[in-house]
Amino acid sequence: MNNEIKYKSNPLNGVSLKKVLTEIVDHYGFEILFAYLNINCFKTNPSVDSSIKFLKKTEWAREKVEVFYLYEFKNLPRASSEQFQLPPRDRVVPDHQVPGEPAELSLDDAERLREKRAKKAAERDAERGGSSYGRSNNRSTKREYDAPSPRSVSIGRDVDPWAKSRAKSED
Repeated sequence: MNNEIKYKSNPLNGVSLKKVLTEIVDHYGFEILFAYLNINCFKTNPSVDSSIKFLKKTEWAREKVEVFYLYEFKNLPRASSEQFQLPPRDRVVPDHQVPGEPAELSLDDAERLREKRAKKAAERDAERGGSSYGRSNNRSTKREYDAPSPRSVSIGRDVDPWAKSRAKSED
């Protein structure tokens, strides 16, 4: 499949990030966007311009917004697992799939979705035996976490370049 067909079939083709964000903010508002996407630029002093600035710098957040645009706002069927591995702007939307009306979203639905995601994350963590950040919750040895750092241990004058000046000031 050539690139021309690939990009023509994607609703994000030729649409700027500002236009995407403006459309979904005008339809849903910042409160719904924060509730569904959990990106702080939609919560703390939200504006289109400040959000654009953040999204341009942060690839994961931009892709999250673009996925929301495609599958909630444009109401397209979910991408195949093969297409899902690609960034949203590189996905091919089959010709028979046309954008529909924006999905009806509510804060209550967002809360249920957040709880469902938290439950799945907790199940995955339990299966792995650790937290979702790749750290183990059990601390096997106190020394591993509470040992003093090398800098906090007193260093001899022959190793510490500032020891001579400190010794003079103490005298």
